[in-house]
Order: sequence, then C-alpha cells, then structure tokens
Amino acid sequence: MQLALITALGVGGATVLGAALGFCFKRIPHRYNDALLSFAAGVMLAAAIMGLILPAVELGGRHGVWMAALGVFVGALFLTFADRLIPHLHSLAGMEREAHGRNRELDRILLFILAIAIHNFPEGVAAGVASGQEDIGNAVSVGVGIMLQNIPEGMIVISPLLLAGVSRGRAFLIASFTGVIEVFGTFLGYFAVSIVSTILPFALAFAGGTMLYVIGDEMIPETHSHGYERLATYSLLAGFVLMLVLDAYLG
Repeated sequence: MQLALITALGVGGATVLGAALGFCFKRIPHRYNDALLSFAAGVMLAAAIMGLILPAVELGGRHGVWMAALGVFVGALFLTFADRLIPHLHSLAGMEREAHGRNRELDRILLFILAIAIHNFPEGVAAGVASGQEDIGNAVSVGVGIMLQNIPEGMIVISPLLLAGVSRGRAFLIASFTGVIEVFGTFLGYFAVSIVSTILPFALAFAGGTMLYVIGDEMIPETHSHGYERLATYSLLAGFVLMLVLDAYLG
C-alpha cells in the first residue's frame, strides 16, 4: 500500500509540477510555441506506442493485437464524437462571453487536454497494477517513466490555455485535473489488480488511440501552420527520441 501511495503522489505530483513550470512560458512566439507543442507531440507519440499500444498487445495474449487495434479505433472515435460536444465545454474555462473564434480555439485546446486526461487514467491504472505486484523494480521503473513524461505534459497544457485567455488559477486547476485522474487510476489498479488486468489491454489501447487522434488531427496541423514546419518536425522527433531513450534505460 505504501508503494502505491508513493506512486500515486509521484505520478500526480509530476503533472502539477509541470503545470507550475508551465507558467514560465506564458508568452512565447509562435516559433517556440510550435516547437514546444511538437516536442510534446513526439512525447505523446512515443507514450502512445511504447507505453500504451505495444503493452496492450503483449497483455492481450493470443488476440492482443486485435484487441489493441479495436481499442485504438474506439479511442479515436470517442474523441471524434467528443469533438462535437466540446464546443459546449468552454464555459468550464470561464469564457462563456468570449468571441466565437476564441471559443473555437479554446475548444481545440480542451480536446487536446481531454486526450491527455484520458490517457493518464489507464497509465495510472498500469502504475497501480505494477505497485500491487511483487516486482518492486518494475513498479519503480513504471512509476518513474510516467513521472518523467507527466512533467512536460503538465507544462504544455498551461501555455495554450493562457494564450487563449484563460485565467492563471483556472488554467492551473485544469492542468492539475489531468494529474488527479492519474492518482485515481493508480489506486484503482492497486486495489483491483485481478479485475483490472482483464480490461487493461483494451483501456491502454483506447488511451493510445485518443493520443494518436489528437496528434494527427490537432497537434501536427497546428504546429505546421505558421511557417515553422521544419522546426516542428525535428522537435517532434526530439520528443519521440527522448522517450525512446528513457524507455530503454528505465524499462
């Protein structure tokens, strides 16, 4: 139980720490904003493939690849339908009276944040399952890997919200919420290891699908629309390679 508590506080606290660091980048030019967002896309791409989809295939056993494929498409379809509902969610950011154009910009940001929140839950479950087993080394490596990923995730949530006009306090709460979800997932995974293990492969692939959807539908088009396409592409590769290296040494 103590290991699960430390893991939960670590993975959730890493997101909050990243959110706090994000305030250091309140006003940055498009050039650097595109680079940062592309770097985050690379981190998310690596996390989706190596941390979610491939483990889903392995955990799914004989039919793991088909379960993972289904989970990926269901996750993408979920966000497709969520995109139709999110235009009503800008009120959560306290911007009901803003112009339609700004609301639409905020809707796109909230879709991106929703994908992070969705992927954080099964990641937390995975950390909880690992901490509920006897292999302490594996639990530590899983927890540390998720923590290192959550810091830049927390950072990249803050800047777009501030640029869209959301207040600092509300932006911090929205960013922190994505970490709180991971805490709940960690405890769920710890207390229900046997039950969660049966649905974990699909949940991991589902989360991976939401991330791939946001990367392809939102993040890449956004970072390639201001004239800094080459910088954005190499930033994405840098984020991907960073997670690849971390996975190699912490996995």
